[in-house]
Amino acid sequence: MSAPPSSSLAPARPEVVTERYPESRPAWVQLATSGDHKAVGVLYLGAALSFLALAVVELVLMRVQLIVPESTIISPEIFDRLLSTYGATAVVMFGIPAALGFISYVVPLQIGARGTAFPRLGALSFWLYLAGGVTLYASFLYRPPDAGTNPLPPLSDTVFSPAAGVDAWIAGVGLAVLGFVLFAVNMLATIHTRRAPGMVWRRLPLFSWSATASGYVLLVAGSVMVAACTMLLIDRQFAGVFFDAGEGGSPILWQHLSWLFFTGAYLVMLLAAFGTISEILPTFSGKPIFSHRAIAASLAAIGALGLLAWMQNMYTAPIPVGWTYLAMAAAVALTVPVGILLFNWVAILWGGALRLRAPLLFALGAISTISFGLAGELGYSVIPIGWQLDSTTAAQADTYYALVGAGVLGGFAALHYWFPKITGRTMGEGPARASFWMLIVGVHAMAIPMILAGLDGQPIDVYKYYDAGSLDTYNLIASIGSFVLAAGILVTLANAAYSARNGVAAGADPWGGATLEWFATSPPPPHNFDVIPDVRSAEPLPDIREAIRRRTETWDPPPPLERSPARSEPVESPDPPVA
Repeated sequence: MSAPPSSSLAPARPEVVTERYPESRPAWVQLATSGDHKAVGVLYLGAALSFLALAVVELVLMRVQLIVPESTIISPEIFDRLLSTYGATAVVMFGIPAALGFISYVVPLQIGARGTAFPRLGALSFWLYLAGGVTLYASFLYRPPDAGTNPLPPLSDTVFSPAAGVDAWIAGVGLAVLGFVLFAVNMLATIHTRRAPGMVWRRLPLFSWSATASGYVLLVAGSVMVAACTMLLIDRQFAGVFFDAGEGGSPILWQHLSWLFFTGAYLVMLLAAFGTISEILPTFSGKPIFSHRAIAASLAAIGALGLLAWMQNMYTAPIPVGWTYLAMAAAVALTVPVGILLFNWVAILWGGALRLRAPLLFALGAISTISFGLAGELGYSVIPIGWQLDSTTAAQADTYYALVGAGVLGGFAALHYWFPKITGRTMGEGPARASFWMLIVGVHAMAIPMILAGLDGQPIDVYKYYDAGSLDTYNLIASIGSFVLAAGILVTLANAAYSARNGVAAGADPWGGATLEWFATSPPPPHNFDVIPDVRSAEPLPDIREAIRRRTETWDPPPPLERSPARSEPVESPDPPVA
């Protein structure tokens, strides 16, 4: 056999190729039964966005009732049921799972892992969460919960709430939170044990840092809530006395346990948003992170100090005033790490070549909206102000600002940023901008009148109010703002559903990111990486690009091979070309 011409023997170059595995089962069966962290993340995100749509419907219905004074559109019983379900849906069924969905999908990729430490535990965590959501909404078949956003004893006792709706709330929230605790165990084990070579803690990506802080917060606050739900269920169904003051129990104990959890849920949403913003700003400003270690330390400090401020929600409860001073001190101390975060974000943006794509717009909107909420929370944490504004719509508006900024704007920033990695396609830019401006206008139009109504003395969670002062005007504007906010949310959900099949195809790295998830294909293969990368800095992907560029420009190919006519083994040319 004659040897091929020497010109056809091009020098070999290293090449990474991923083959598509044949699908032996339908895609939905594969997704539902997989322990792959990416499949679990997609399931979390799909379920969380579905519950977000339900929360939007409930919010709109409640604001329709409050659009005019002394409205009779919705009865008090229906309003209480909407309120009780809305609170659990917005925080437990949407806010936390949306953060966990992105953490599940992105963090193992960012740390260079092929998978999670306990894949089946991650899948079990999702199914427990989904079972909790189904349990909560199955109560609509008989009687939904009506004991409020947080069913405080003794109002949630069988004497005042004999129907099974409160039991559905307890079981649904308890199952979901148990799933979150298992998720935290799996993710913390993964981050601690599955990092790529060279991925030491000081090089851990900032979103993975926020995931680590969120995991520890969930491990503490979630475990407390599971215990609290168990005790409340025992009180209701098995004559327990944990929260029965007449039998030696303490209703205040439920407030401590439940508010510790809701404070932790608040922190998880904030931390996930902070980590997302810290990834997006360097990518779209063309500048490196100003101080990686300062941001990482701030995220850890926010998780630790934030939990100590749970009694900020209990200023009017009969607890010793010294504990409220502790809560105020922790809340005021949070200004230091939050201020460091803001300083670093401004430093990243200052002088950068900004690309105002949808992820950056939502990230900037999240920063401004969260800042409004945290500024209000800081004023509310001062004890005399907290005493005056506790249980008014002013305090509720500050929470809305922070949670809409973190859960909705921050969550949508993450959705637009990592959507190409998850689906291989980008979301529509036009609908994204329209949704962004509707969300910004809607949240301010809803929250500012609520602050003014609270200063006029309007309490929270009331199904009607009387025509006194300017309350009618404030509530009318707040209701219109909530409708605009809801429309903005629905536009993004529709954009995501349409773009998943019809969006513009994206490559492996459409944004020019700096972390390892952009090193994999879009979507990534089941094993994430064909070659585990060796990490040399906190921005490994620019290092990889630079290494490829240098090799392309300076690589000297080996001499061509010749084949001897007398034998088939290739031999080197006796006169190799001189470089």
